[in-house]
Amino acid sequence: MRPRSTLSALAAAVAVLVTLSAGPASGAPSGIGRAAVQHTQELVILLGPHAAMSAPDESSAALELVPARRPITEDRTVLPVLGHKSGADGVEWLHVLLPGRPNGHTGWIKRRATRFTITGWHIVVDTSSRRVTVYQQGRKVRAFKAIVGTRATPTPPGKFFIEEVIRLRAHDAGGPFAFALSARSNVLQEFAGGPGQIALHGLMNVGGALGTAASHGCVRLDNAAVRWLNVRIGPGIPVTITR
Repeated sequence: MRPRSTLSALAAAVAVLVTLSAGPASGAPSGIGRAAVQHTQELVILLGPHAAMSAPDESSAALELVPARRPITEDRTVLPVLGHKSGADGVEWLHVLLPGRPNGHTGWIKRRATRFTITGWHIVVDTSSRRVTVYQQGRKVRAFKAIVGTRATPTPPGKFFIEEVIRLRAHDAGGPFAFALSARSNVLQEFAGGPGQIALHGLMNVGGALGTAASHGCVRLDNAAVRWLNVRIGPGIPVTITR
């Protein structure tokens, strides 16, 4: 069990999160209108912190240090892999999608101290139709009505991924689960000390009418839909948000 101070920090971080809402991958793509879903996506699990570089070269500019664990759940960091390249010295590099600002930014990390996995899951959020569609192996398996961001605080479009899955308590806003995304609000650069992180989450203690644009950028789903996702979807799963 975490110490009380750690639990308090966790609860505060989750509160900030949900208040905002109240190289090619593997496989052939399936067309879905304005988005395309890969049949499979290679993921890399970080076994230690990694320096993300601007190019697959030690002498290139350092972009950021990617921690081995996520800040809220302390689960391992899992990143989508966009490509591979070996340097002249034989070091293998991975082109990965990175979390945070600017949205959709990428970098190169060394393959050392990583473990590979693969997923067939992909989530597409269509903010125009206000629907969330879940694909497996490029095939549509479920679709849910959603609440998306308002015109003033829109849900940001782009290619993202799930950073971590947070189990919320009965009195927390947005339960029963929040799927914290690599996306950040393009309007709210900071909120209550948090980074303006976007999430998919439930309706507990926040409510709203499904099929409307009423959030500060997050995507709200029916509680049953969130529970369905929780037993299937985990960190690293790609999420495409379209307008």
